[in-house]
Amino acid sequence: MASSTTKKTVIRRFDRESLQGYVDPRTYLQVNGVELLTPAGSLALVLYADVKCVVFVKEFDHTGEATKLFHTRPKTDGLWVRMTFRDGDVMDGILPNNPLLWERQGYSFTPPEPYSNNQKVFVPREALSSMSVLGVVGSPLTRKPSKKADLRDQPTLFD
Repeated sequence: MASSTTKKTVIRRFDRESLQGYVDPRTYLQVNGVELLTPAGSLALVLYADVKCVVFVKEFDHTGEATKLFHTRPKTDGLWVRMTFRDGDVMDGILPNNPLLWERQGYSFTPPEPYSNNQKVFVPREALSSMSVLGVVGSPLTRKPSKKADLRDQPTLFD
């Protein structure tokens, strides 16, 4: 991790306790797993098979459980998806509406409450048993075309 820009993260794992640490957002996704710098200063590689999700947080000591599902239709542009994990847990999120922006190892998305302690979430493909698209938010196909002003009735400058 050569960069000095690191983000606070909590790695939630299947059947184990969560890990806290720091990741470089540009290089934390390695071939075999997630690269994490622990608060003690050691570098760890957590295998994708063990990772349920990587949550980018504001503070480590925030104890509240974040909302996992949208209660109403989201307003943020993107694909509204519902992911089902291998352990049966369910989580909603907003993915970018461009598949070229998705990582090869999994999906980074905006959680239902992006202004809470959880700002972004990454879920490895191996952690999911299914994923469904519930809606496309902000699609250009659903926007009403803007009305153009009728210039016939407007007076000209030299009438």
